[in-house]
Amino acid sequence: MSIKKYSLLTIFCYAAAFLTPAFLPISIQVLATTILYLLGAIILIGLYVKQTEYLSFEKRDVNWLKIIGFVFGGIFAAIFLQNIVLQVEQLFGQELTSENTQNIIKVVLQQPLFAIAVMIGGPIMEEFVFRRAITGFLEKYINVWFAISISAFLFALIHQDGHLLLYFSLGFFFSFLYYHTGKIWTSVLAHVGMNTLVVVVNVIVHSMGISI
Repeated sequence: MSIKKYSLLTIFCYAAAFLTPAFLPISIQVLATTILYLLGAIILIGLYVKQTEYLSFEKRDVNWLKIIGFVFGGIFAAIFLQNIVLQVEQLFGQELTSENTQNIIKVVLQQPLFAIAVMIGGPIMEEFVFRRAITGFLEKYINVWFAISISAFLFALIHQDGHLLLYFSLGFFFSFLYYHTGKIWTSVLAHVGMNTLVVVVNVIVHSMGISI
């Protein structure tokens, strides 16, 4: 499967999983989102496994020790980056908290099963779409770092809560992990780990009634 075909199929599957719940009854939207995100993640992994064309910076050999090191380091580096960027945004009048994150935590507290979509399904799909499919499609026509910047900007737009700099920075950082190791699994696992840590900490904080 060519990069172009792979990219278009990946983006289509993501769009279907992302948009479909909005057309369903409100009473089942959360459950539908959870199922569709997990199903979407499985499908996107399948598409990735079947594709045969590599990006310019991808490596066929796997150095798992390097990947594991970058994954664990990337999780905490991403959280540190998030805090720094939020402070910068606050200097320009932006709210310190992310409305997107707060809304997600509220839903998770009401329907815990949704955490699976947020911690696993969502980040897996986002990495295959924004880090590989979009970057892979664009790098055939433009410089790879320009392609990465565009994918990071689109990643920021899709979150729709005004924190463009925050999500652009995270998108660019995950792309750096991917680019540096040559394996998409580095950014996938780092993104999953970051989301999981953020959700778990926020749920514990809210459950204990701690004000942050």
